Amino acid sequence: IRSRLAVRIVYQSEFARRWWERVYGPVPALNRVIHNGVDLQVYTPIGSEQPPPDRWRLLMVEGSLMGGYEHGLQVASQLIERLATAHHAELGRPLEWMVVGRVPEELRRRWAEYLSQRAPQARVTWGGLVESTKIPQIDRSAHLLYSADIHPACPNSVIEALACGLPVLAFDTGALPEIVSPQAGRIVPYGGDPWKLDPPDIAALARGAVEILQAGEAMRRAARARAEGAFSLEMMVEAYLDFLGGD
Repeated sequence: IRSRLAVRIVYQSEFARRWWERVYGPVPALNRVIHNGVDLQVYTPIGSEQPPPDRWRLLMVEGSLMGGYEHGLQVASQLIERLATAHHAELGRPLEWMVVGRVPEELRRRWAEYLSQRAPQARVTWGGLVESTKIPQIDRSAHLLYSADIHPACPNSVIEALACGLPVLAFDTGALPEIVSPQAGRIVPYGGDPWKLDPPDIAALARGAVEILQAGEAMRRAARARAEGAFSLEMMVEAYLDFLGGD
């Protein structure tokens, strides 16, 4: 379809376009990058939910952390361990790792036990699968979102978090450098070859997390501003109509 039939192609990100062209080559069809958008009236910082004042809550939101996505749990566990040990004095509060998404019981036990041994002062909260309508409240209740996907094309969970005023922490893979501005979070070098799932730079990830947590409200406001400026549902729809409806 792409090589022979399509006359216009929409890619979700520059990363997605480069990936298609690297693997399958360029095509003569007109193409454009249009990032995903969200309803900024639904995903908003306005609400009664607040991050806990007595601990730092680091949130992960994924549909599923199994079937090849378990790597994200391992990295997040190592991140929490690093923060709880090397950065304990800087942070001055205990840590809570909150995971929203499908996680098998075996993996829950494995990583809860890992942290109980390596960072016993940290707690783990398994949120399980939740309805999409609950995501804004959950996002508003955290201090940062760690995006675990290694090569996301244009992750809605990240855009939703920004819209809720939640700064984002991630490695510089996939479309994440396009989405998260330096004011709205920290995108850090992976430190190896992510296509081969080399061990990532956990120290760099931890430093990024500390910077987000220390920035506080200023970065939360910047996250919302980033969403308002680039990821509204109206902007996305208008871009699709303009491109696909043109002559």
